Amino acid sequence: MIPPINIPEGLMRAVVAAYASPPRAYHSFTHVQEVLKHLSTVPDWAHPNEVFLAALFHDAVYVAGRKDNETKSAELARQAIDTFLPRAGLNVDLVTRLIELTAKHGSVTPPDPDAAHFLDADMAILGSDPATFDAYDAAIADEYRPVTNALLYRLGRRRFLSKLLDAPRIFHSDHFHARFDAPARLNLRRALERE
Repeated sequence: MIPPINIPEGLMRAVVAAYASPPRAYHSFTHVQEVLKHLSTVPDWAHPNEVFLAALFHDAVYVAGRKDNETKSAELARQAIDTFLPRAGLNVDLVTRLIELTAKHGSVTPPDPDAAHFLDADMAILGSDPATFDAYDAAIADEYRPVTNALLYRLGRRRFLSKLLDAPRIFHSDHFHARFDAPARLNLRRALERE
């Protein structure tokens, strides 16, 4: 997704620095770039600036096992917008709402098409080719290894993946559903069979 607004260099430096600490196996700036790539396939946006900024910041604060990552990422986004884009006419509450929605993957109905596409782009990895999915699955396990024992991780991961697989739709938008639902279901089944 090409930035619809001019993103100041200082803001980008702050974002990249946030994703570098602590080191992450999956929730890195590479993940943000992938989300932006998926968002660029969506033809129409009601609020492209806000979606772009939400994508930039959605995992900026990430410590495996913490329950407040999304809230802290939203706060960081608000501070950065106030600092670097104070007169850009942005709906900062919308940016923070989008970020906070990512805490509810698999258990929320998005309030509008922008939110649906944003959440779907964040989860598009589920419908990737098997090797990419397996690398993602292993990277998530690496991130959680220091904070939980292997049995608890496997139980929690199995519960999350099963919930996604049991849902009538994994992806909210028709755009992502058509492209990724079938391969995502195959990947989720394979992952669950490994457990």
